[in-house]
Amino acid sequence: MENRNSPIQSPFEAKVIAALRSVFDPEIPVNIYDLGLIYNLQINEQTNDVSILMTLTTPNCPVAEDMPGEVQDAVKLVEGVGSVKVELTFEPPWDKEMLSESALLDLGLL
Repeated sequence: MENRNSPIQSPFEAKVIAALRSVFDPEIPVNIYDLGLIYNLQINEQTNDVSILMTLTTPNCPVAEDMPGEVQDAVKLVEGVGSVKVELTFEPPWDKEMLSESALLDLGLL
């Protein structure tokens, strides 16, 4: 799992994360990155290929079929990106402990 407290490694990674933050869960008014739905983000520094392991708030999420494609499309818009692979997992299951501090503030939980 990605550690949100670690510094951003490169300007390119910052652009990919900004793209992820442009995608919102339709039921919760917070972006998928700050919701903690992105479990792993890997970028090949030579090719700028991006691999994303993500989850949804629930396996029964109404956008389960569409969300990975939305994430892929958003990241593909990043200038210089190579291929983009998005994999969906439900292990470990998402819970509210995965929310970032920013998400907690947005939801009035902090």
